Amino acid sequence: MRSHVPNYHHPYTFVFVFILFPALGAYANTLSPTETLTISNNKTIVSRNETFELGFFTPGSSSRWYLGIWYKKIPTRTYVWVANRDNPLSRPNGSLKISDDNNLVIYDHSDTPVWSTNLTVGASRSPVVAELLDNGNFVLHSNDPEGYLWQSFDFPTDTLLPDMKLGWDKKTGLDRVLRSWKTSEDPSSGDFSTKLETRGFPEYYVFNKETIIYRSGPWIGNRFSCVPEMKPIEYMVYTFIASNEEVSYSYHMTKPDVYSTLSLSYTGTIERRNWIEQSQAWKQLWYQPKDICDNYRQCGNYGYCDSNSLPNCNCIKGFALGNGQEWALRDDSAGCVRKTRLSCDGRDGFVAVKRMKLPDTAATVLDRGIGLKECEAKCLQDCNCTAYANTDIRDGGSGCVIWKGGLFDIRSYANGGQDLYVKLAAADLG
Repeated sequence: MRSHVPNYHHPYTFVFVFILFPALGAYANTLSPTETLTISNNKTIVSRNETFELGFFTPGSSSRWYLGIWYKKIPTRTYVWVANRDNPLSRPNGSLKISDDNNLVIYDHSDTPVWSTNLTVGASRSPVVAELLDNGNFVLHSNDPEGYLWQSFDFPTDTLLPDMKLGWDKKTGLDRVLRSWKTSEDPSSGDFSTKLETRGFPEYYVFNKETIIYRSGPWIGNRFSCVPEMKPIEYMVYTFIASNEEVSYSYHMTKPDVYSTLSLSYTGTIERRNWIEQSQAWKQLWYQPKDICDNYRQCGNYGYCDSNSLPNCNCIKGFALGNGQEWALRDDSAGCVRKTRLSCDGRDGFVAVKRMKLPDTAATVLDRGIGLKECEAKCLQDCNCTAYANTDIRDGGSGCVIWKGGLFDIRSYANGGQDLYVKLAAADLG
């Protein structure tokens, strides 16, 4: 008897293949030069671990289309990156593809580019592939072992994900900055931005347009000075780098199933949130600024803010209100002045101001190789030195930071903060 050879052209087989292949395509984590991601085909790119998803979306009631990344498994759509935030598509027929010159490009309905990675690598670096990694980083790479040609982690929107860096790459001149959405339904660049400043003792600032509204305080070994809520967490490791090559802050999750973000809201608040699976909601761990004392330069020079006192502004010991103004009149900007001028002849001394947010560090000098005693001696010998403190509070304290000039943007804490040693004339030490 002749053996029967199955006929794979059976119509039911066609149905099976038709159903199977779109399902496989929907969970692809890469985009090749021969593929196109369009709004009309409703396809997305999903990371291998199915944590993140990339595709086109319209936020809220908006009719504009954007290419973005969000958490796939979280039912509350949470966007963490937007490509064309300032160049949205007005019609639902745009596309994403890899161009002939190996750039990622978003095209509108008339095939006009509205966003691009703007690389100059040229076609010789092919084959090039775009890939959504497990950590939410969307990258463009070839077989070149030198690394990625481009990555979304270098161009944040309003959210810092685990392993993403905030700050400067001094070799390339790249400055990674968070910028808020304009509104809750408009991802275009808003008024608020968060930037890591590299002058003196590095710290990050929140800006409203060009005006500083909040300062984090410097990194003091395990957290930023003005964020006492940044306590060690078993599943989160903080990293701060200050070297000749970069100044950056990042964090790493030791438990991949814990979702945590640091984001800048459209209202100017920077906040740490964790996703709570049991309640199916984001939980806010901390946020800044949160009270009047977080306002930048609230109490002027040599004044400090205490949220538990009325009025909130007070002068450091050895200082008095300048020009006769009074805190109660809300005239806080002029701050305080010395009661007695420094002699700079060896008779000056220091008062320890406890549990403080360290002053603005733009005009500071650092020496991480000496301790507090050597730091005191160094400040005493320098007539321009006005205060000193440790650069690192861990293990009893180490390092030395010296302020020259005015001391401003200081606040006190009931718990947390750091000791600041302010230089005073001998007459004011008693």
